[in-house]
Amino acid sequence: MYAVEVRDHMMVAHSLPRPVFGPAQKIHGATFVVDAAFFAEELDEDGLAVDIGLASSVLKAVLEPLNYQNLDELEVFRGKITTTEFLARYLFDRLAERIAAGALGKGGGRICRLKVSLEESHVARGWYEGAL
Repeated sequence: MYAVEVRDHMMVAHSLPRPVFGPAQKIHGATFVVDAAFFAEELDEDGLAVDIGLASSVLKAVLEPLNYQNLDELEVFRGKITTTEFLARYLFDRLAERIAAGALGKGGGRICRLKVSLEESHVARGWYEGAL
């Protein structure tokens, strides 16, 4: 299996309003380093799994509506607990939609698996991975 992984980041505010989250129940900021890995079983005639430039652009576009936002105030997250794991799945789904719509060009058709990981600090990260 081949993979291309690209990285970006997003800065958000949110709260995690359940007792299990201790002090994170209150509004706080988070800067997530976001990695998206695109997996393909075969390379194209140019030796590519997917175009890195397109993959980077698609990831940036998916993060843009969340960057510098208070997630608690966004309608899409109303009633949701925006944990790292939840956000990884949310971003996975948005990337999968763009891949299906052709945003990665013809190379997107080779992508059979996707992994989105969010690093919340130098010691902790969460991710969602699945087949497309």
